[in-house]
Amino acid sequence: MKRHSKRHRESLKLLQPNKIYEVEEAINLLKKIPKAKFDESLDISVKLTKKPEQPEQQIRTTIVLPKGTGKTTKVLVFAKGEKEKEARDAGADYVGAEDLIEKIKTGWLDFDVAIATPDMMKEIGKLGKILGTKGLMPNPKSGTVTFDVGKAVKEFKAGKVEFRSNKEGVVSLSLGKISFSEQDLILNVEHFIKTFLKLPALATKGQSVKSMYLSTTMGIGVPINFKKYL
Repeated sequence: MKRHSKRHRESLKLLQPNKIYEVEEAINLLKKIPKAKFDESLDISVKLTKKPEQPEQQIRTTIVLPKGTGKTTKVLVFAKGEKEKEARDAGADYVGAEDLIEKIKTGWLDFDVAIATPDMMKEIGKLGKILGTKGLMPNPKSGTVTFDVGKAVKEFKAGKVEFRSNKEGVVSLSLGKISFSEQDLILNVEHFIKTFLKLPALATKGQSVKSMYLSTTMGIGVPINFKKYL
C-alpha cells in the first residue's frame, strides 16, 4: 500500500471533500499548504470530456500570461541572413541553421522553445523524431514558424507559453510561481481559463471541459469552478 508523505497528509487536511473551489479560494489554500524546499510552480490541469481523436479536436496553441511564468525561457531560432540578426537583436539565446541542426542531432536540447523561418522547415524536418517527441518542433499553430522572428522571440521571452492536449484529453500548464502574489496568480489563472474556454476545439463534436484542477509542483490538486467563466 502506498504511503503518502507527511507533507501530503497535512495538505489533505486543508482540502474540503467534494468542494469545488473558486479560483481565489484554491490559490489561497495552495499558499497555505506545507512548502517544498524550492519555489514551486502553480500548475493547472484540464480534463476534456472526450479524447481528441480528430484533428479538429486537438488543442495546440499559445498564450501570453499577464504576469509571466516566473521562469527564464531559453529560445532557439533557426534562421539565416537578416532574420538571423533580427533574432539575435530580439534576445534569442541560440541562432543558427545547419550548425544547430547538426548539434541537435548529437542529443543537445538545452532550450525551451524553437522558432523557425518557413524556409528552414524542410531542413528542420530531419529533426522530427528528436524535436517531435520533446514537443519542441516549430509549428505554425503555436506561432513558432514565422518570418517575424523578432516579435516571436520577444513574446516567448516575455512569458508566452505553448500548451497542448495529450492523447488522453488532458492539458497541463504552469501559470507562474507559488511565490507570486495572490492577485498576480489570479490574473494568470483567470486569463488562461477565459482563453481556453473560447478555443475552437471545444465546439467540435460535443467536446467540452470535464474538470480543472490547480496544484503546486509537489502539492495536492484542488478542483476549481471554471463554469462561472463560460
